[in-house]
Amino acid sequence: MSSCEAAVACSGLVRRFGDRDALSGLDLEVARGEIVLLVGPNGAGKTTLLRVLATVLRPTEGEAVVEGCSLPGQARKVRGRIGFLAHEPLVYPELTVTENLELYAALHGVAGERVATLRERVGLARRGNERAAELSRGLRQRLAIGRALLHDPSVLLLDEPTAALDEDGRSLLRQVLAEEGRTVLVATHEPEWFSGVATRQVPVRAGRVAA
Repeated sequence: MSSCEAAVACSGLVRRFGDRDALSGLDLEVARGEIVLLVGPNGAGKTTLLRVLATVLRPTEGEAVVEGCSLPGQARKVRGRIGFLAHEPLVYPELTVTENLELYAALHGVAGERVATLRERVGLARRGNERAAELSRGLRQRLAIGRALLHDPSVLLLDEPTAALDEDGRSLLRQVLAEEGRTVLVATHEPEWFSGVATRQVPVRAGRVAA
């Protein structure tokens, strides 16, 4: 598979924090439509990789390409194609469920009716007027999933997405992963939960893909 055919391609990717390399020459290619699990111990570089691909962090060295766009130079161009679910839900606690979704809809130029659709889909239809701070951790995770899906991204980057989800929330997540055509990278400590859904596992150790 050539990098031009891949949804995600990393070559010699380095991300340095001070004198510590969180990524140390990582190489990875992910085909369009794959669901790839990133597995490995804490500190292996999984979260850092997702944050680089999500354009939250700039790579120190090497190359990262997402949907044909080179990072960080074409970060602005590709952001609308990426949905990112961080380990901590990226929602505004003082805003309501609806206000959180409306804010991200405006940022992505998404029609307002999409907000009601996503609120219903993630099981928060009756909680639209509740502040995110009033929700349980699991419901905030559902809201974060809705935010990540709001603009119908072609690439989903999920960091420990099963965290705090109840059975209904996990069922929702499986439905999202089952949607055809979307490329998904998941950093997880629960690879067994994704059995039958994931395309493959990629072990990450010390900032590299392990053999």
